[in-house]
Amino acid sequence: MQTTWNQQLVKKENKSVVFNLIMNHSPISRADIAQKCGLNKGTVSSLVAELLEEQLIYESGPGESSGGRRPVMLLFNQGAGYSVGIDLGVNYILGVLTDLHGNIVITKNEKYINVSFEDTLNRVKSVISSLIDAVPPSPYGIVGIGIGAPGVVNKEGDILLAPNLGWKNVSLTAELENMFNVPVIVENEANAGAYGEKKFGIGQPFDDLIYVSAGIGIGTGIIINGELYKGINGYSGEFGHMTIDKNGMQCRCGNKGCWELYASEQSLLSKANEMNLGITNDVNLGEILLLAQSEEQAAIQLLEEVGKNLGLGIINIIHAFNPQQIIIGNRLAAARQWIEPQVRDIIGRFTLPFHQTDIKIDFSDLSLPSSALGVAAFSTENFLKSKLQMQ
Repeated sequence: MQTTWNQQLVKKENKSVVFNLIMNHSPISRADIAQKCGLNKGTVSSLVAELLEEQLIYESGPGESSGGRRPVMLLFNQGAGYSVGIDLGVNYILGVLTDLHGNIVITKNEKYINVSFEDTLNRVKSVISSLIDAVPPSPYGIVGIGIGAPGVVNKEGDILLAPNLGWKNVSLTAELENMFNVPVIVENEANAGAYGEKKFGIGQPFDDLIYVSAGIGIGTGIIINGELYKGINGYSGEFGHMTIDKNGMQCRCGNKGCWELYASEQSLLSKANEMNLGITNDVNLGEILLLAQSEEQAAIQLLEEVGKNLGLGIINIIHAFNPQQIIIGNRLAAARQWIEPQVRDIIGRFTLPFHQTDIKIDFSDLSLPSSALGVAAFSTENFLKSKLQMQ
């Protein structure tokens, strides 16, 4: 009998259901899969056979018996392939190599100065190459590369504007795909950070959260009903460029008085450069944090001012979205000791009372590279989706 288009579609959907059950409930038996998804045992066995052949799952020793023969257990083969995730900062490149479950195999963090697009691209290529060199033997090897970029990224992955990098209308996708011969996904780094926190970090228990990426600039990633919200063209979350002072300083984006001019790492460094903090080398966040830890009041006041300004912008986000959780991440999360009290004070004083109910203010775990993990997860999911849709 000829297989119809509808039958093919149903089979693909059923295969995805079976695979997701194995991935999320390993170890699990064929009988338990059939019971959970409502498919008959013959259909489940046929789909499992395909997944075994594709090496996306594997069999382990027998599980506990419920009265008959002990069942063979099925597990997700998280080592079947690996993804690369790159968090492209303004002054750093952070890369991770993950298995298909998001477990980090190796991390590479490199500081750099953005001299030109070409130089930065070459540095990104170098980091990716070093991560690929560390890939363990596997059936599929590298299945994809994800890049989180600090700017406006369209749905095609083009970076339309990255003001803090000085980039306009650039594309990383084609060049990286040609070099590494795997699919490349480019996403806004704050969106990637939000997804990373939701999938692997402190955002896991919440379905409505806003991730505030506070680095050289400020970006926000929005999770609504458990899904990343990107807007009609993919440009959502550019709260760093909302105006909080219409007569304020000129921003690199062309606007005036943008939030990130008052509440970012760059604003902190600019003000520190205007003061005599006793730093002999170039002023950097690490040096300011060391001074604050030594109870240098000027450094503490700078950090507290940034915290207050960060809180002022977050008020608008809370009033707009009424989220369950706000997560403050990226490099300024390292200054939590001095920033958090100011953020909470400002939110407590100026947010409408009923918007303060049931909201959590959290800071990213500094050991979790959420943006890099987020884009690696995008690449992994893209690979798995393509495999499950193949016939």
